[in-house]
Amino acid sequence: MALEHGWQIRELLHADSRHLSDWARRTLDTVPAEKIAVTRELMHELGGKADTVPELLAVVAIADDDLRRIPVGPTMYVVVFDRPTSPGNIGNLIRSADAFGASGVVVTGHAADVYDPKTVRASTGSLFALPVVRVPTHQAVLSWVAGIRADGIDIGIVGTDEHGDRVAADHDFTQPTVTVIGNETTGISAGWRAACDQLVRIPMVGSASSLNAATAATVVLYESARQRIGTHLPHSRPVP
Repeated sequence: MALEHGWQIRELLHADSRHLSDWARRTLDTVPAEKIAVTRELMHELGGKADTVPELLAVVAIADDDLRRIPVGPTMYVVVFDRPTSPGNIGNLIRSADAFGASGVVVTGHAADVYDPKTVRASTGSLFALPVVRVPTHQAVLSWVAGIRADGIDIGIVGTDEHGDRVAADHDFTQPTVTVIGNETTGISAGWRAACDQLVRIPMVGSASSLNAATAATVVLYESARQRIGTHLPHSRPVP
């Protein structure tokens, strides 16, 4: 996915080339990066999986944390994850955002690392397919939103909250939207809450009092995609 989406590959590590697949050999031959042969034992250790030795490991340049990487326009849909503490949740949210057509993901405040190995793995490559930007405070996003509005795009900010005054399905997500997902424990911050034009909730009928943050984001992302694409989402590829 990193190769497919044009990320800069700085180095490629590989073990004994006699056991490489055609894909791995072709990658080594065609990618303009430094090639480094290492022992199988080191590849196993660096790969981080108990029962698998990777064919290749790539050192990839991290993209700039610049909100201008996110495409702006009348169909834009951006997800903000406020102060997430779990790398796995960040990766899962990025994967859902990619699957349901978001324009980008923004992680605000003191948060887990977007490039933590657990985040990268949980995203299943979507981290490389979608602009994901880290910013220190919500104010940076609000300034960016103000600039978009000044250019004539009426983008709204919607927060998710279990006490939101509107069910998510009743909100119009066909308009340009920033959806804010709160911290796993404390929800969205006071600053984000004040900045939101609308707070929406996900109706629940069971005994659970709340949803995992990434799961809640997925529900809202699906609703947004359902409204934007139509009642039935296209099934262009199977969901594992």
